[in-house]
Amino acid sequence: MMEIAQGKVVIVTGASGGIGSSVVRKLAAAKCKIAMAARRLEVLEELKAELGGGDDFLCVKCDVTSLKDLENLIKVTIKTFGKIDVVVNGAGVSSQHPFWEQPVEDIEKIMFTNYYSYVALARLVVGHMKENGYGHIINITSGSVMVEPPPRNFIVYTSLKVALRAFAKGLFWEMRDFGIKVTSIFPGVTQSPLTSKLKDVSEDQDKLVSPDVIADTVLFALSQPGNACSLELSVINQQTPWTKPVIPFKQDHPKK
Repeated sequence: MMEIAQGKVVIVTGASGGIGSSVVRKLAAAKCKIAMAARRLEVLEELKAELGGGDDFLCVKCDVTSLKDLENLIKVTIKTFGKIDVVVNGAGVSSQHPFWEQPVEDIEKIMFTNYYSYVALARLVVGHMKENGYGHIINITSGSVMVEPPPRNFIVYTSLKVALRAFAKGLFWEMRDFGIKVTSIFPGVTQSPLTSKLKDVSEDQDKLVSPDVIADTVLFALSQPGNACSLELSVINQQTPWTKPVIPFKQDHPKK
């Protein structure tokens, strides 16, 4: 697995914490060159230092909802490393409300972060990958897409993840003849900043998936031979099934 990933140039969005930072650590161990993107540049610099620093790491301040920032991310990565082999879309936000109480600004934030940024970054990078005859786009989606109907309190979040799943499957069929792979990963409820404040969910950490497990799944996708693509990979909680509501319907949201 590690030998196949070695030397790849990888962009990771949402790299400052949770699943994203775990992916960065695993890729670093696999000797990849990594462009880490997040809004908090100082956290990225701390992660780079933790991993020993050096020329194999690039820290890029990036708001994934900004097309200008995404364009800059592509530009500086190619300028620094000469190419882009892999994009791991890991940025994400959440908002748990009964729909009639969900702030409209939260809906906009979820839409631009969890869907638009993934599609826009893919659009910006596929031309470069097509020219190189190789590329791999990996989207960290959500295990909630496997539930019908979407879990209550999560209908906006989940419906956008369902749309992202559909987009990724279509993108695979369009790009596979050019050597470009597309993988969707569906994590169950994971130990991350998105779940740390959820009442009655994160109290028992044994019920949550470790972000390292999701990062290992990313490396598994990258380990497949050139003529095979892991189109969809699910890592669902053994003790917290999505077949019943996982998140309590009413949440006390922290003050901003």
